[in-house]
Amino acid sequence: MTSARIAFGYAYYRRTKDLAFLQISFNHSAPSITKRYIGITQDEIDETLKDSSL
Repeated sequence: MTSARIAFGYAYYRRTKDLAFLQISFNHSAPSITKRYIGITQDEIDETLKDSSL
């Protein structure tokens, strides 16, 4: 069962890509903890970066 907190974090990240905000909000010591907590996989991160243009 997914908590509302995790669901919010996942949806917020997918919409904004602002992992730093979530890390601070969840009081996590590292971005990797926040990614694991909300269920963001490296494949999703790579896909997001691939779609971004600099």
